Parts: sequence; structure tokens; C-alpha cells
Amino acid sequence: MPTDLPPPSATSALPPVLAGPLLRRLSPERLILWLVGSRPLQLSLQLACAGSQQHLVALDAPLCRRLRVGTHAWLHLIDVPLDTPLPTDTPIEYDLLLEEDGRRSGIADWAPHLLYEGARRPEFLLKSHLDNLLHGSCRKPHFPGADGLAKVDSLLAGLRERPQARPALLMLSGDQIYADDVAGPMLAAIHALIRRLGLYGEQLEGALVTDSDALYAHPLTYYRREDLLPAFKSSEALRERFFGGVEKPVFTSANAHNHLVTLAEVLAMYLLVWSPLPWTLIRPARPALDADLAERYATEQACLDGFLAQLPQAARALAHLPCLMIFDDHDVTDDWNLSARWEETAYGHPFSRRIIGNALIAYVLCQGWGNDPDAFGEILQRIEALTADADDRLDDAAQDELIDELLKFQSWHYRLPTTPPLIVLDTRTRRWRSESHPSRPSGLMDWEALSELQQELLDEQAAVIVSPAPIFGVKLIEAVQRLFTLAGHPLLVDAENWMAHRGSAKVILNIFRHSRTPANYVILSGDVHYSFAYDVRIRHRSGGPQIWQITSSGIKNEFPASLLTCFDRLNRWLYTPWSPLNWLTKRRRMEVVPRIPHRGRRGERLWNGSGIGQLLLDVLGRPRSILQHNADGSAPIRFVRSAELKRASGQAKDGIVKNARLRRGKAE
Repeated sequence: MPTDLPPPSATSALPPVLAGPLLRRLSPERLILWLVGSRPLQLSLQLACAGSQQHLVALDAPLCRRLRVGTHAWLHLIDVPLDTPLPTDTPIEYDLLLEEDGRRSGIADWAPHLLYEGARRPEFLLKSHLDNLLHGSCRKPHFPGADGLAKVDSLLAGLRERPQARPALLMLSGDQIYADDVAGPMLAAIHALIRRLGLYGEQLEGALVTDSDALYAHPLTYYRREDLLPAFKSSEALRERFFGGVEKPVFTSANAHNHLVTLAEVLAMYLLVWSPLPWTLIRPARPALDADLAERYATEQACLDGFLAQLPQAARALAHLPCLMIFDDHDVTDDWNLSARWEETAYGHPFSRRIIGNALIAYVLCQGWGNDPDAFGEILQRIEALTADADDRLDDAAQDELIDELLKFQSWHYRLPTTPPLIVLDTRTRRWRSESHPSRPSGLMDWEALSELQQELLDEQAAVIVSPAPIFGVKLIEAVQRLFTLAGHPLLVDAENWMAHRGSAKVILNIFRHSRTPANYVILSGDVHYSFAYDVRIRHRSGGPQIWQITSSGIKNEFPASLLTCFDRLNRWLYTPWSPLNWLTKRRRMEVVPRIPHRGRRGERLWNGSGIGQLLLDVLGRPRSILQHNADGSAPIRFVRSAELKRASGQAKDGIVKNARLRRGKAE
């Protein structure tokens, strides 16, 4: 294993806290936090509001569930109900006090990088209304660009003296990790951290390696994991799907040769993308590689170094702002559950089933639980039983049984009772499968899930819906995806959009037209690696709902620039709001009008750049301002209506003319 550091001889060789705290779902009556320690920690939560007495809560069971995932790795899932609700719209300082060896230490002692200059403790704000939120998706560590989560940190730093201007929460709408696209240096760090912390191993069925130790030590484990699959015909589809590196000439290319396999690998990646502390415990060495792969490794290492430089800022943002999450495909694997045929292939083989299941177990522990702890009670008990009985390896049968339960689980979605309510959709596991054409893309939600969504929306005045894939996307790109699907190659173009399946498209559009569903909808999305905003209206209806599709992607990822420019221009020419081609789409009864990036080039509707989106809402749940903050430090982008841009341009011209007249007058 590529590291020159031995495993620690004792627990004391490691810092007590490895990652966190992360603020998860917060309300005046209940606080949810996530933390990982190198041992089971005795913690107390301290709360302090301005002008009030400090409040100390001992985090004993059941307020803190300590779940062991390795010899020196314990998840601390903190869930604190409050008898007296906390105040809203007021900064609240908090601290996690650690008691060891008769001493009490706080975050300032064991994670000073989480504090802003001059602060004694981190703080959070509970907003009375969902009037301001940040959102984004797609954070790939080795992408050669700045990190949008570091931009979140700089935004929060600038608002410390203006608490009313702070966002209510950060919504991460998918691809918080890339389990299927891992840089070589990241995989080396993952393996070093597994060894350093003693993360639990496992047996592997259906591969040419028998267990996790053999996988990590195998010379093909870097960049050539596809060769570790069984070499017989029934595995060809599996090989192509998970490790083939299939070229996708229209949009992007997959890079699955370092696909994460074991639970320990996925858990280690979460630690490494959310905290700088694990990086201080390891010194990964480059594995033996040929010249081409060594060059690739060096390029990826340079990109990863940039990610690591900004990681303390990202961790600080997650410790100051409540964060909600939902998976998309890369949190598990590319094109996850794309079609019925895909599911038949992936779940019909023990090796691929384990790969998917391990990613789901890690998602529960690191993302899903913090969104809605009440939904995961039974699942969490099963995970606790699995890890509690482990010595250095998980029980194979129990792990498979847990995965079977997760593949049947139907409560990944959730709702926040904010004003307006925030409804987060699961568009990955409850798919509307095509029975007549199993290779065609499934609908993103089935009829039953969509019916439940409609019930959630009845008689609400406004709603913010989080759909990882845009409901109203770029029509030209969707048309290209449809052509490839009809040709039998949906995998080549990531043919996953709401309009790709007639049933789900019809039902979701009918929900918007229902007379008892909200008057104002905001749809937040990610997935596509570019950002845009649309105003959507129902044609020929004066009193119909107002819909805004707002997409921010990626946090640390971008679309190929020249290709996106081409698609953007062609889409504008072919699908203007008055184009007859609109009547050939499933959204023909909807008028979709794009907003314009105010600093974009002429004709530009899509914005390409890593960063984070921001949405400001009025009291009726309508957007007051739609922003995209760029991770590279350049000025933010506002998505504005065409008329607003023309007015601003006209005012600027008038100003130039007036200044010219004044100069002429002075000269005369």
C-alpha cells in the first residue's frame, strides 16, 4: 500500500477529531451535526446567544450515536432535541467540548481552521423564512479549477457583521463525491488513510481478487481496475458499464478505471473531501506506473494540490452553514439506474451489486442521515450491527443483507417545513422503467412517487423543489440525447432528463397545471456542469403558476467550453420562445424564456464556470435575485430578464451621451 507512514501504535497517536463538525439539518427545536473521531469521544454541545446565558448539553446516548467503522474511526451522529426553541434570525455561537484526560477542549483547540479571525467559536443562524439560500452540485476534487465551497466560505466571511443577509442553508443537489471518477493520487491517499485508521475490510465475490486487502495490493488496482473483473462473456456488459472508460463524444468522457469498490474506500473519500485533518496523517507515495500513467498521475496531483489548498475554507463553510444534500449518479456510479437493462446488468452480478451497495451505505452515514434522521432508524440499526461485530473485516452475509435492504429503501427524499417548504426529490431509485424498451432511459420518478409529490404540494402557496436533474433543461441537448437513445446508445450521452420518458414528463407537467398546487414554484437543479435560469409559464393561461428553473453546476467542475458555446448558440437559434420547433417537444404547452447572464457574451444563455448559486426570495416565494458566484474570484453573475438587460444597456448609453454633452459644454 503506497504510504511511508506506519499505522499508529496507539489511539493517542491520532488527533481526537478527524472531520467535522458539519452542520446538517437545523431548526429551532432540533440540531443535527456530523463528526468523525479517531475514538469514541465524550462531547458536550455548548450554545450561546447574544445577551442570553450559555447552554450546555451533554451528548450522551441517545443524543450522540457513536458508530465504529474502523479500528481508529468512529462516526458521531449528533441529534439534539431542544425543550426551549432557539431564537431565529439571531447568530448563535456553538462549541463541541471534548473531555479527555481530565481536560476540556473546544473547537478552537482541536480544529482552529474552522474559526474566522477573531472568533472564539463557530456560529450558525436559524432563519425564520427561506428567503436566501446557496445551492450547487458536482464537486470533483481533481478538476483543474477553484472550489465553489471555498467561495461559500468567503461569502460567509463577508457577511459576519450582517447576519440578516446570511443564507438560510446550503443545498448540495448531487455528486458531492465522485465515486466513479477518482484521480490516481486521491486513490493513493484513500488507501493510505484506510491503513492509517484501520478502516474495515471486506470479502469480494465475483472479482479476480478475493478481498479488499488483495484489491488494494494488486498491481492493477491503479487505473486498471477493469482487469480485475472475471474474464468471461457474461461480465462484458458489467466491464463496459463500471470500468470501461466509455468515450462520450457529445458531452464528456467517463473515467472509471479507479472506481471505488469497498466501503472503506468510499468512507475514506468522504473524510478526504470534507476535512484537511486526514491529509496531515498520511504521506501517500506514487504507485508503480508506466510512463503515460505516471504523467497522468502528476497532472492529477497538481490539480489535487489546488483542492487541498482550499479545503480548510470548505470545511469552515460546512461548520457555519446548515447543509442539506441529495445524491445524484456520481455519488454511486455514472448513469446509476439509467434504464431497466442497466439495473438488470448491475444488480445481477455480485461484484457490481456490492459496489453500488457500499456507496449507498456510505451515503446513509455521511449524507442521508443528516437530511432526515427519522427516516433511517431501522437502516442505521442494521449498519451498527454490521460494524459492531467486525474485528478487522465486515461479515460478508450481513453486508449483503444490508445492501438488499438499501436497494429496496424508498425514503431517500425529504421535506423541510420552511416558509416556503423545501421539497427534495429522489430522482435515482424510484424510476419509471420502460417495460417495452428496457434499454431506453427510465423516467426519473415513477407514477407513485410523483403522486406522493403532488399530495405534498396541494394547497401550498409556494414551494422550492430540488430536482438534481433540471426539469426544464436545454432543449437542443435533450434532442441530441433523444436521437442517441433512438439509435440504441443512451449511455453515450447521459440521456437522463425529465422529458426522456413520456410517462414521467406528462405527470410532472400535469402537476404544475393542477389548480390546487402552488402559484409559485422554484426548481433548483444541478447535474449538467453549467448554470442557467428560465422563467416558465403555461401558455394561454393568465392565472397559471409561475415557475422558475434555476440550475447551478458545478461547484468544482465545468462543461467543455467550446462545445457548450456551440450548443448554447444553436439552442437559441432553434428554440426561441416563438420557434415552431417548440411544438415538437413535450413542453409545448409551456413557454420557457431563458434569463441572460448579465456579464455574458452576446447571445449567451448558459454560464460555464465553477462556483455556487445563490437565490433570494420575496415573501411570496418568488425570486428577487438569481446569482452565480464564481469560484475563481471574478464578479458574480446575475441572471436577468432580457428586458432588464436592455433597460440597463439603454441607461448606460444615456449616461455616456450625457457625459459627452457635459464634456463638450465645458470645452466650449
